[in-house]
Amino acid sequence: MKKSLFLFSIGLFLLATPTLAQTKPDAKQHRIVFHLASADTVVHRTLVRQLNNLLEVWPKANIEVVVHAWALGFMRLESTVSPEIKVLSEKGIAFAVCENSMRRSKLTKEQMLKQASYVPVGLAELVMKQEEGWSYIKAGY
Repeated sequence: MKKSLFLFSIGLFLLATPTLAQTKPDAKQHRIVFHLASADTVVHRTLVRQLNNLLEVWPKANIEVVVHAWALGFMRLESTVSPEIKVLSEKGIAFAVCENSMRRSKLTKEQMLKQASYVPVGLAELVMKQEEGWSYIKAGY
């Protein structure tokens, strides 16, 4: 009897606990910074999918993707995800490209998508966002 009562109590608790879909999406202003350093186009596609998933739940979230190191191809004119980046940018997602990485790779702003914004040091941008309370997500595997 005690076991049944315990299981019943657990069941009631689980039913009473709201899921993500049941919470008000705009109850809190979410600020999320993604760290993209991978050249892997599978990682790029996965990131695009994750960004879209977040926007479905929190359409007004502040989201920034910091692109540096080997990931610069993500923001190049010939990017395999350039149409998706355009749409995501129109939905308010910011794409910050590291100028240090661009110099090291001998790339210019003219070679990057127009949706790019620029930061002097990608890692410093990530640190500043975290110090301001942004949630940090490392893109990739």
